[in-house]
Amino acid sequence: MQQATLDRARAGDEQAFRELTEPHGRELLVHCYRMLGSLTDAEDVLQETLVAAWRGLGGFQQRSSLRSWLYRIATNQCLNALRAASRRVVPEPVPPFQPPEPTSRDEITWLQPFPDTLLDAIADTAPGPDVRYQASEAVELAFVAALQRMPPRQAATLVLRDVLGFDTNEVADMLGTSQTAIKGALQRARAAVDAASGREEPADRRGSAGERDKVARRFADAFVAADVDGLIALLTDDAWLSMPPVPHQYHGHDAIAEFFRVAFDYRGERDVFLLPTYANTQPSLGSYVSQPGKPVATPGGLIVLDITGGQIRAITRFHLDALYPRFGLPESVPTQAAAGPRQGPGPRSY
Repeated sequence: MQQATLDRARAGDEQAFRELTEPHGRELLVHCYRMLGSLTDAEDVLQETLVAAWRGLGGFQQRSSLRSWLYRIATNQCLNALRAASRRVVPEPVPPFQPPEPTSRDEITWLQPFPDTLLDAIADTAPGPDVRYQASEAVELAFVAALQRMPPRQAATLVLRDVLGFDTNEVADMLGTSQTAIKGALQRARAAVDAASGREEPADRRGSAGERDKVARRFADAFVAADVDGLIALLTDDAWLSMPPVPHQYHGHDAIAEFFRVAFDYRGERDVFLLPTYANTQPSLGSYVSQPGKPVATPGGLIVLDITGGQIRAITRFHLDALYPRFGLPESVPTQAAAGPRQGPGPRSY
């Protein structure tokens, strides 16, 4: 950080402030996303963080790095947002068909996907040797969902300490508590997230990106063909299907198969088109469904696959059509163009 730039920013130079903060913008957005579980909420809180930083820049004493200072502000802005109960209430959509009885109902209906394109631009900040979770692992849906299920300050402790690599003293200072409290919260958070996110799976069993893409293509083939048996053959025995903001969850082959049979029956003769993208470090599919008498197919849900060891252990279908452009997906697909010649054995437009 150049002192001259900081001095200009303190004197009210907005361009100098942008020069100071823009290099940290994407990583702060990811931090807010981990804490809040929602891309739209994270973007809102990032803006609040920058406003607070601009207003408080005169009080920045440079006892820590600018990056640490910004993380302190962002973390506390997230904690303030989490205290507002209203942001946790997401209206439950009414499904267009009668779904089978779910295995369970998930309370984290605000969960949203995160575009990989926003991860690619983050500079390597070289976290310390005590980091416990790799940056890519710490944005997977299972990890983010696990954070949502623990007390907010506990989640903040885990992210600041085990993902970002701040030391115990720094984290205690950021959260305004003691090092002893941080150590206790960290121990409880580690146990909770390890149990919830399936961390026992060795990283080298996830497979290469190319191998996971092949599994995603096989899933897409079966999904377009309404081939329930083909879909189930790709799943681990303990696979989950969830559909935020709909709270329904289905666990295991029988429950997931029953849901797909009902969903495919409702689809009927309408065509489905899939476009590939990436979310939360995993292959994902933007689905589009044709409508009778309409020249375009409209969004039918963004499907994020959790693939490891050549199998799918979780399918998360997000009914958030407004987020499609954030993943490089069009708002609709012309059915004539989408139904053109296929390249290879994959589904249309995939």
